[in-house]
Amino acid sequence: MTHPVEITQGNSPIVLGLPHTGTYVPPEIDAKLNDRGRGLDDTDWHIHTLYDGLLPDATTVRATFHRYVIDANRDPSGVSLYPGQNTTTLVPLTDFNGQDIWDQPPSEAEIADRRAVFHAPYHAALAAELARVKAIHGFAVLYDCHSIRSHIPFLFDGILPDMNLGTNNGETCVPEIEAIAHEFAASSPYSTVLNGRFKGGWTTRHYGRPAEGLHAIQMELAQSTYLSAEAAPWTYDTKKADRLRRWLKDILDAIQDTALEIAA
Repeated sequence: MTHPVEITQGNSPIVLGLPHTGTYVPPEIDAKLNDRGRGLDDTDWHIHTLYDGLLPDATTVRATFHRYVIDANRDPSGVSLYPGQNTTTLVPLTDFNGQDIWDQPPSEAEIADRRAVFHAPYHAALAAELARVKAIHGFAVLYDCHSIRSHIPFLFDGILPDMNLGTNNGETCVPEIEAIAHEFAASSPYSTVLNGRFKGGWTTRHYGRPAEGLHAIQMELAQSTYLSAEAAPWTYDTKKADRLRRWLKDILDAIQDTALEIAA
């Protein structure tokens, strides 16, 4: 079986979380998906490629499994991130369009097994890397990397801004980190919002404890910023991506510099 987590260790204070770029689905789970589910449409396509090399010496923690196996960015207890709004669950039963993805939906026992085999190892690795980095610097910053189609009526109205920063309304990091990330994103050519539809998933909310020296911020990018089209075969557009990478690098550098200044 493919290992559930890929880790690249660095000594930067920033850890990049990549919970939704994986496409691995074990054969016994794939057999229970329907044709729509097997399309894996709700992947954060190519996000690990987009961020690769942007911040020298950054640590990356990447889930290799697909979110349809189990969603690494959901509360393992199953509590909703956005009460009262359409969203997907710990093991999604529908795609982002609200369409069923299973011929045989998972039982509670199967969900518990996936939680142990996939979800728990990813978060054990992420927690360990944040602790290691914090031991070096006295603090750590989790930057959680995401992307999504810009037009999904089931989840939100209209067109999503290009850059969606989330800090759970300022709770998951100190104000200086939130402010510098928003400032650099807003100075880019890309439309930007802070704590809009996406305020940060369970990962951001769980690890962001600024009083303990653990800061977290989520970046949800519209896939139109770096894909040729927001549809299969989900082609990475190098020209678009290179333009975006310049600004992402600036944001990451600014977050790192600000965090180091605060700690000094």
